[in-house]
Amino acid sequence: MDLWHAVILALVQGLTEFLPISSSAHLILLPAVAGWDDQGLAFDVAVHVGTLTAVVSFFRVELAQMAGDWLRSVSGSAATADSRLAWAVLGGTVPVGLAGLLFHDLIETGLRQPLLLAAMSALFAIPLWLADVFGRRRRDEHALRWRDVLLIGVAQALALVPGVSRSGITMTAGLALGLTRAAAARFSFLLSIPVIVLAGSLETAALVEAAEPADWRAIAIGVLVSAVSAYLCIKLFLRFLDSTGMLPFAIYRLVVAAAIAWVFM
Repeated sequence: MDLWHAVILALVQGLTEFLPISSSAHLILLPAVAGWDDQGLAFDVAVHVGTLTAVVSFFRVELAQMAGDWLRSVSGSAATADSRLAWAVLGGTVPVGLAGLLFHDLIETGLRQPLLLAAMSALFAIPLWLADVFGRRRRDEHALRWRDVLLIGVAQALALVPGVSRSGITMTAGLALGLTRAAAARFSFLLSIPVIVLAGSLETAALVEAAEPADWRAIAIGVLVSAVSAYLCIKLFLRFLDSTGMLPFAIYRLVVAAAIAWVFM
């Protein structure tokens, strides 16, 4: 893989993984417009490692507290806000895990159509904006009830359809359920951790079976660039989210959808 191809693809993955704009839309549009070959499974694993490193590093203090309180709750100690949040992250991951196991082949072969991806990117831009405008925005992620967790988890499972955007649909659900913008984003980011681990594990298993030769330079670039860009993306997104709202991202999704339709029609 060309050096600059690796840098740009890793940068795009890092910047779009956590924004509500569909990373899959960008990763299908960019190579098509640029005329690049498929980056391969090894590179996909590398950028997943990078984005996972970024989100775990950013939330390292919160994750340590959540993990400690969760372990104590398992051993019989009284539940705390952080242990309940840890349970919420685990519970919210169950729907997407089950859906991934049941529909993996369909998702990989039947749903990766550019025009479907464009349609989903455009379609789910509208609920994102509406939830931001009409959501009450009064609660934080520690106030989630199990009903809320289930609904956000089911919404996350819908993101297995390319173009929906995992971060976009989970933030939409969180805002619709009354979370503040920052709380909806933080819970979405925390939910991404087990999902990225699951996705990366599946890709790693496929990589081992395929015995694909490794381009270690591209892999190193993928990990480093995606990690740094994803970390900065999370930091800046949370800093400016209250002032920008979701409208710019909804509009951007519509623009990307139009671009994909124009390229592939």
